Amino acid sequence: MQHATPSCQLPHARTGDSRQKSTPQVSELAPLNTPANQQWISTTTGRIATDGYSWMQAVHWISGSGLYTPSRNHGPKWGPTTIVIAQEIANLTECRPSVDYLARKLRCSTRTVKYHLGMLREAGLLVYRSKGTRITGSIRHASVFERVIPVAFDEALGIRCTLRDTTQPAYTRTPVGIAEEGRKLIGKLAKKAARKTRRRARRTPVSRGQRCTLRGGGTSASSSAGTSTGPSESSKLASGTHSSPTPKKSKRTLNRVGRRYQLAGELVALMPWLSRAPKARVAWVARHVADAGWTALEVQAVVEQDRPIADGTVRRGSALLACRLRGVHELYSTPARRQTAVAHWRDQRCNEHARHEAYDLITGPISSNAVRRLVQGVVNRLHQPTPEPVSNEDTFTITADTDATTTVQPVDFDDETIREGHKAALANPSIVTAALAGGMTEDTANALYGAGAVIRAQGIARATARGYLRLDAR
Repeated sequence: MQHATPSCQLPHARTGDSRQKSTPQVSELAPLNTPANQQWISTTTGRIATDGYSWMQAVHWISGSGLYTPSRNHGPKWGPTTIVIAQEIANLTECRPSVDYLARKLRCSTRTVKYHLGMLREAGLLVYRSKGTRITGSIRHASVFERVIPVAFDEALGIRCTLRDTTQPAYTRTPVGIAEEGRKLIGKLAKKAARKTRRRARRTPVSRGQRCTLRGGGTSASSSAGTSTGPSESSKLASGTHSSPTPKKSKRTLNRVGRRYQLAGELVALMPWLSRAPKARVAWVARHVADAGWTALEVQAVVEQDRPIADGTVRRGSALLACRLRGVHELYSTPARRQTAVAHWRDQRCNEHARHEAYDLITGPISSNAVRRLVQGVVNRLHQPTPEPVSNEDTFTITADTDATTTVQPVDFDDETIREGHKAALANPSIVTAALAGGMTEDTANALYGAGAVIRAQGIARATARGYLRLDAR
């Protein structure tokens, strides 16, 4: 309404007034891609959402603005599943979503949940307050997040924020107003935040082949009532001259993902320091070598080519595997190069010693009752008193018809002789070797010195002959 006097007119708003803040266009804003070092509560540039409802408004705005693009080239993209996961997170009193809980609630895999949580962090909507633990075999703690509204959302809608307490961090600022241009958009986002989004149900594709109908009718529109199968056709099928119209299913072959999981299972079973790593993570780390057709032995040869890796010295086996496998699929690009690496790994004496020692080490309690009884029996026999060695007085001479003399050691020794023989063989294995070289049979040596001492003495003799062991270094 126009007044007669100019004094009654309302003055125009000042250009420097913060309440008349102009909102920039979406195309003028920078793309949203929060680096990893800014995905923490102490380094974020956004503000903590006051409630889940206002946070969902920012989630829907980022979903429709197109400012965010995932930094990775694989895996799922931003879509309805991301919105559903955000809805579950918005309903939590404490923002501590468990990956297994979200996977059960949404009926999807844990890897899918991790992908979408990563996208929410990259978009600046979630930040870490504390990171959980992922050590298999111990208590796993879920990560604690904070729902954050990025600065781009406040700038696009003209939301004015203030820091009520100057001693507090910048992420505690609260909104106090909104520009006139952003009121209509915030109303639309409020309706979307109040509406519950559901995941799209998967539709099982129907086979394109002919459907199976009665009397071999197929999908033809013509009726089969006037036609009948003659005896000649049935006799041909029965005799085997004609093939069946329903082909047999061929043996299922693994695709690329299946091959990765197969190699991951073989690696976990082959290398003990990977036993606590999740199979899915190992499959992801070894994806390049699995796609190149590597075997588990070739991977072990390349990873442990310098020295063998003990189980107790590795905290996160998947991280060590990723470090050792970085770029090796390009270095060993042919099967011949990989076989050369395997041969070099087998020829190293430290790796050979580790492979032989692996059979003698027991890293934990024995779960099998039969094996426990067997081990207890061996321990009891080892703690038995050792017999004494045989003396020259116990030998006797047999004269044959050919006038040849042969010295024979009796097999049935007394307990004292056997005890002394065990003690002497344990102290000096060369006694067993000298006795066998002097004509004593292996059965007699087993009875006198013990089978374990005989095997040990023979192994030392073979190692000495090949140059692996020097007797003066013992």
